[in-house]
Amino acid sequence: MKVLHVITGLEVGGAAQQLRLLLRRLPAHCEVVTLTNPGPLAEAIEADGTPVTHLGMTGTRDLSALPRLAGLIRAVGPDLVHTHLYRACVYGRIAARLAGVRAVVATEHSLGDAVIEGRRLTRGVRTLYRATERLGSATVAVSDTVAARLRRWGVPEWRIHVVPNGIEAHRFAFDPVARAGIRARLGLPPDAFVVGGAGRLVPGKRFDVLVRAVTQLPGVHLLLAGDGPERELLRRMAGQFGSADRIHLLGARGSADGPAAGDGPDIPGLLSAVDVFVSPSPDEAFGLATLEALAAGLHVLHGSCPVVDELPDDQAPGARRFGHGVHELAAALRELRRTGVVRLPVPPVVRRYDIDRSAQELMAVYEEARVASRRTRPAAPAGPPPQGLPPGVSLPDPSPAPVPDGRSLSQR
Repeated sequence: MKVLHVITGLEVGGAAQQLRLLLRRLPAHCEVVTLTNPGPLAEAIEADGTPVTHLGMTGTRDLSALPRLAGLIRAVGPDLVHTHLYRACVYGRIAARLAGVRAVVATEHSLGDAVIEGRRLTRGVRTLYRATERLGSATVAVSDTVAARLRRWGVPEWRIHVVPNGIEAHRFAFDPVARAGIRARLGLPPDAFVVGGAGRLVPGKRFDVLVRAVTQLPGVHLLLAGDGPERELLRRMAGQFGSADRIHLLGARGSADGPAAGDGPDIPGLLSAVDVFVSPSPDEAFGLATLEALAAGLHVLHGSCPVVDELPDDQAPGARRFGHGVHELAAALRELRRTGVVRLPVPPVVRRYDIDRSAQELMAVYEEARVASRRTRPAAPAGPPPQGLPPGVSLPDPSPAPVPDGRSLSQR
C-alpha cells in the first residue's frame, strides 16, 4: 500500500512526533507533504528513509496550494491520503478529491471543546471542517473524548475510528546519570525541587499559570520545554516576579533520538531531571506529555488529560487533576514538596498506549477505507487539477497563526 501523509507543519510537536513514530512502523510505502514550515522533524523523517516535500503554502487562504497539492498527489499516485492537523485536513481532503483519490483518512489530533490546535473554534472553522470532513473516508480520533466531540459536531458514528496515540515507553525510563548531568549543566542544586513542563507556548496551554505558581514557591525551579509566541511573555513574567534565575525556558526539545534545539536536554532527559511534571492545559485532546511523564515514574498534576481521565484511578495513581488557578497549582506543588516525592513504578496506563498497537489499529482503518473507496470510486478527472474548490465548498477564514515563508526541501 502506498500512503501519502499531508501535515500542516513539521515543527517539533505532538502530532509531528507521532507521525514520525508511526512512519517507522506502518507496513506501507509512505511519503510526507508538509504544507508549511518543515521544521527540524522534516530532516529527521527523511533520515529515517521517508521522503518529505514542502509545499510552500504562504497563508491560510493560499488557494494556489490546492492545485499544487492535487498535482503532487497525482504524481505520487497513492492508494490512500492521510491528513494530519486542521489546515492539512481541509486542504488535503479537497486536493485528494480533485486528484481522484477516494480513500482519505484524517487524524484529529488537537480538537478541544473550545479550541482546535490552540485556536478558538469560530463558526467559520466549524463550517469549513464539517463541509470538508464529508469529502474523506474516515476520521480518526486520538481519544474517546475527541470522538465524542466529533459526534457532537455531527460527524456520523460510522465514520469515526478511535486510534489512540502511542509512545515508546522504554525511551522515557528514569536515568539517574542523565538527571545528575542535566542538573549540573543547567546549574541546578542537586537537591533542588524541580518542576517540569513541556508543550507549545501558546495561550491555550496556560503555561502562564505554571510560571506564576512556581514564582510563589521560593527555591523551586521550573524546566519548561517548548517554543511558541508566548515564550517572551513568560520570560518577562518570570523577571517581573523576581524569579528569572529559577524559570528555565529551554526552547523546543526533541524525543529520545530526535532533534533537539540548543544544548539542553531532550524530553526523556528533562523527565529524568525533574521531580514533578505539570500539564496546565484545561482542554486537551489526548495528553501525550502527561503519558510520557508517567512513563518516567513522575507524579503528574494536570488540568485535562483524556488518556488518564477516561480510565479508572488505579490505572494512573501518580496523576492528579488540579483546579486551573495559580493558587491551586501552587498549593498542590507545595504539598508534594513538603511530603517528598519518589519515583513511582510505571503505571498500567502506559502499557495501554503502545505505538506498535497504534500502528496496527491504523492499518486496519486504512484497509477499511480502501475497501469502501473501491465500492464508490468514480473515474478520475482527466487533465490538470482544477484551480478552484469542489461545488459547494468555500474557505471562510479560520483565523490561524501566521505562516512562515519557506522553500521545498529539494531547494534548501
